[in-house]
Amino acid sequence: MKTTDFARYLTDYLSIYLPGQRNLSSNTIASYRDTFKLLLVFCEHEKGISPENLTLAHMNDELIIAFMMWIETTRKCGITTRNQRLAAIHAFFRYIQAETPERLLINQRILAIPFKKTGKPAVSYLTTEALESVLKQTDTNTRSGRRDLLLLTILYDSGARVSELTDLLVRDVRLTQPANITLKGKARKVRHVPLMSKTASLLRDYLEERRLNTVHRLDHPLFFGSRNQKLTRAGVSYIIDKYVKAARKQKTVVLPDTVSPHMFRHTKAMHLLQANINLVYIRDFLGHASVTTTEIYARADDRMKRLALEQAYTPSAVDDLPAWQDDINLLSWLQRLCQ
Repeated sequence: MKTTDFARYLTDYLSIYLPGQRNLSSNTIASYRDTFKLLLVFCEHEKGISPENLTLAHMNDELIIAFMMWIETTRKCGITTRNQRLAAIHAFFRYIQAETPERLLINQRILAIPFKKTGKPAVSYLTTEALESVLKQTDTNTRSGRRDLLLLTILYDSGARVSELTDLLVRDVRLTQPANITLKGKARKVRHVPLMSKTASLLRDYLEERRLNTVHRLDHPLFFGSRNQKLTRAGVSYIIDKYVKAARKQKTVVLPDTVSPHMFRHTKAMHLLQANINLVYIRDFLGHASVTTTEIYARADDRMKRLALEQAYTPSAVDDLPAWQDDINLLSWLQRLCQ
């Protein structure tokens, strides 16, 4: 069967251009891939165009706009997800512009499809009491419970993204002082995050129990499941949900409606901010490209806002304010107004 131009360009884009020339991470490439998987499903089910027959001639701004509407209405996705899919499509058509100059106008119309504006949600995080309540639900008398306690502790202590946590290898752990772990973040940026002494102690015991503290197991995943494969994002979410549900049953603290792995990262950032750590240091700790991204935590901390307002507040001299009841002319005017 003859291959189509769309299949050829998309294959080269995902398998050669993104990993080879852009050096993007596997997670980013997977996100782009998922966008085009959905596009193929949309074209087949909604437009009657099978994947093997899909060509660039089918690709225009009307098709992409209809695809965006399908994502929102049929798949019930939010505006943020819609914009993420559109960004992936924009990136692909910027790539093929130079390859298909005869389609320059069509490509530019696709690139001109705007992103939808969306309000920024408030940063949700756990209080110190809520975090302690969740951690206390782990059963340290069991092998899996000890692993889960370490996983949740490192997720908080390091402020790691869930992908950074699941990608951790044994070689990324350093237990000699100063203890730290090496995280591989977005755009393949590497950062070394210090660990608290208690976390380092838990980690040392975990490595000994799992027999991971040998030279031959340096490339073994730090956290893995029953099949000896690294934990997935869904696996980490399952572990968190289990202990959050147990903490809710205690009814001793108030927990957010949804506690995601990323909330542990938000929680660490907020606790650092409340400890008066400079935003620049928090930026480097979290691996943000700009301190502007880190500023969302300063805007989200109600306690710090309240303290700042209280410090800036100057009580008014109430005794110096005029008493309107003593103004005879004003009283007369009000009485005439009501007649």
